[in-house]
Amino acid sequence: MKTARAFLSLILTIVLMAQTISLTAGDTIVQQKEKPGNKLVFKMEIREEIAPPIWRKVQKGIKNAKEQNADIILIHMNTYGGEVGIADSIRTAILQCPIPVWVFIDNNAASAGALISIACDSIYMRKGANIGAATVVNQTGQAMPDKYQSYMRATMRSTAEAQGRDPQIAQAMVDPRIVIPGLIDSTMVLTFTALEAVKHGYCEGLAENIPEVMADAGIVSYTLVEQKLTAVDHFISFLISPIISGLLIMLIIGGIYFELQSPGLGFPSVIAIAGALLYFAPLYLEGMAANWEIIIFIIGVILVAVEIFAIPGFGVAGITGIILIVGGLALSMVDNIGFGFDDASLRKLMEAVLIVITATFLSIVASFWLTKKLFGSRTFFGQLALDTTMDKAEGFSSVDSHQQTMLGATGIAASILRPAGKIDLDGEICDAVAETGYIDKGTPVVVIGMSNTQLVVKIKD
Repeated sequence: MKTARAFLSLILTIVLMAQTISLTAGDTIVQQKEKPGNKLVFKMEIREEIAPPIWRKVQKGIKNAKEQNADIILIHMNTYGGEVGIADSIRTAILQCPIPVWVFIDNNAASAGALISIACDSIYMRKGANIGAATVVNQTGQAMPDKYQSYMRATMRSTAEAQGRDPQIAQAMVDPRIVIPGLIDSTMVLTFTALEAVKHGYCEGLAENIPEVMADAGIVSYTLVEQKLTAVDHFISFLISPIISGLLIMLIIGGIYFELQSPGLGFPSVIAIAGALLYFAPLYLEGMAANWEIIIFIIGVILVAVEIFAIPGFGVAGITGIILIVGGLALSMVDNIGFGFDDASLRKLMEAVLIVITATFLSIVASFWLTKKLFGSRTFFGQLALDTTMDKAEGFSSVDSHQQTMLGATGIAASILRPAGKIDLDGEICDAVAETGYIDKGTPVVVIGMSNTQLVVKIKD
């Protein structure tokens, strides 16, 4: 019960921690335009893999730009792509942004980067830069089934149409079967160089740096404000990356596993709670982990504990607990509203479930390995544990002579046995354990054996 109460307090601690982080996470200081007619340009960078930290950066950047009444949002991009679901969220935010969004492709806008770029109102490229190659691939680089390609083709087409660009060219960046006379025949996924992008309306102009972008756009007077992220922002972005999330899940599951192996609260509980805080708090702060998702995780932990300590065997409570634990961890990684999922968030949920299951499996394997390594008889920790065998042949016995005389005695269950409890043998209350299942209070029982310091009983025929 102590372990259950510890995990029940987890949700309150997570909420308090999230609120504390939100109060300490400072936004970019609002800057005003220097003079009438001067354009305020808010710049943010996408120079890494498209992943949850980038989605957080873009959301924060758009929010800051609105607060500062920016005239233009400029994305400085150099990326080989990343997660399609995250890219789809970013492109939706760009299309719905009331402020014009421009992108300066400094070298690469491949795959997910191409989708984000096409969503922008204006595209500028450095000479030698490339845009395209947006085929959906798995972790090994192999093309995914056509179900995924079909969705990506439609997303690229609709994005291009929204910005007045040729939708056929956009989907040719995904599907090698698309034929565009005079541009691409077949068997190859389309990727534009900077000059080709200008020729076919996928680039407004060429530039070597931001000032040249502004000059090409005819903007002479402007103030450039760069997005500034706090240390807390960087820490949160670090914690919500998939690899770190997987490691935190391993800490949570490993801590719970070790805690359930020993009575009371100890160091494993501290590890599990710390892992859960670091896992849920950033996701809660970002609006991804809802209260109910955290609650079902905690309920899952309690159900597993109840199944192990209170209910004999492993049945409905244990299985339900495992499902709730996996569900709570996975759902917290997805930006969903209730149980409403679009295609992008459903794919993200599948990826999250895979991460949770993989991390859980690795955590259990690592827990068994650590138990053997740390507490083996030849290790330092093993020397702290008692491993001496008290052989019965040498006169050692855990059963006293009085208990031995009780074999075959009959009585009633003085409490519920599930499987351990108390029995009444002619007014003498003794510790006992049911042979199988559980026994209700008041049920006639018979002693059939001894186990350690307890009598083994069964229901009297």
